[in-house]
Amino acid sequence: MDGTDLTPAQARERFRAGVRVPTAGWCRGWTQANLIAVPRRLGYELLLFARRNAQACPVLDVGEPGVWSTELFPGDLRTDLPGYRVYRDGRPVADLDDVVEEWRDDLVPFLIGCSFTFEQALLRAGVPVRHLELGTNVPMYRTSVACEPAGPLSGPLVVSMRPVPEELVDLAIEVTGRYPLVHGAPVHVGDPAAIGVEDLGRPDFGDPVEVRQGEVPLFWACGMTPQAAIMASGVEFAIGHLPGHMAIIDVRDEQYRVT
Repeated sequence: MDGTDLTPAQARERFRAGVRVPTAGWCRGWTQANLIAVPRRLGYELLLFARRNAQACPVLDVGEPGVWSTELFPGDLRTDLPGYRVYRDGRPVADLDDVVEEWRDDLVPFLIGCSFTFEQALLRAGVPVRHLELGTNVPMYRTSVACEPAGPLSGPLVVSMRPVPEELVDLAIEVTGRYPLVHGAPVHVGDPAAIGVEDLGRPDFGDPVEVRQGEVPLFWACGMTPQAAIMASGVEFAIGHLPGHMAIIDVRDEQYRVT
């Protein structure tokens, strides 16, 4: 299904009705976000973790405990994403179409910036985006870079990767650097082994894409980092989005662009 020209409300309606796809390329011009919802007792620690690791965890919105909509997401966070992942004691225990039955009155939902937001800017600048060309999910990797901990929360930095032609690397860095609230410029350029990524063909989340001759892998901090922290820290319960299956919010991409 082509969701390129849908509004966020139209996309949320389709997801609520059962459409299950990664959202890269959906709702062109509208911002996408990562979802992570944790028990209230961990809300402050997650907010502190996000502040201390702001490039990976840029907070766009936070809901009140138990609510399933926010100012920027007026839909239903339990049904209006195309996929969810439920964690118990740090382990992913279920990938679900909705989380109506799993949602708890003490859950605090966080919406974290997503690098899908700057992909249209890359395309406009003439920088190709491989997973959009292929119609697949972006590849994401756990790294050997440790996030700064906060209370009981700790874990590795997660990155997303896009291969870029050598002559366009500086341009890609410049374009994405104008979007600091959706991860901004890459955190690493080049050799994946330098950040502990041993095999680009085996991402931890998402789908692999080819890095062709004359291309350089660029790595951006990724909003899956909070879910990696949930796993590493053994958090007793949490709900996140299925990797690459994002919340589409009622904010234009360009509102997160700085000059």
